[in-house]
Amino acid sequence: MNKLPSRVNLITLGVADIAASTEFYERLGWKRSTASNESVTFFYSNGTVLGLFGRAALAEDAQVEDSKPGFTGVALAQNFASEADVDTAFAHAIDSGAAPLKQPQKVFWGGYSGYFADPDGHLWELAYNPFSELDENGHMTLP
Repeated sequence: MNKLPSRVNLITLGVADIAASTEFYERLGWKRSTASNESVTFFYSNGTVLGLFGRAALAEDAQVEDSKPGFTGVALAQNFASEADVDTAFAHAIDSGAAPLKQPQKVFWGGYSGYFADPDGHLWELAYNPFSELDENGHMTLP
C-alpha cells in the first residue's frame, strides 16, 4: 500500500474523567460498546467509532505534552435533515449537560448550525446543510 485510505475508523477524545464523559454521551443517547473497560469507552457511531480515553494517557501514547485544554482547531459535527431537527438535537445536548457555545442560527454559508462543548470542551457542531442531503443511513452525500 502506498497511500493512506480516505476514511476515519476511530475518533478518540482525551477526557479528564472517563466515567463522567461516558455518562454524558450515554445521556445524549449513544450506546456504549461491550468492548469498553475502565480505561476506555467505545461508542459505535454509524460506521465510525468514538473512543473516550484518559487525556494524560492519550498524550503519553502519542508522545506529546498534555497541554492545557483550549481551542484545538477541531470540531466534530453531526448533520440533520432540517433546521427543526438541529434545534431539537441542540436542546437535547444542553439538557444532557453540554455547554451551549452558539445557539443554532442561519450561517454565512447558507445552512443552519449551532455549537456545544462536551464536559471536556470538545466542540460539536449540529448543522443542517441544504446543499448536501443525508442518505438513508444519515451519511452526508457530496457531489
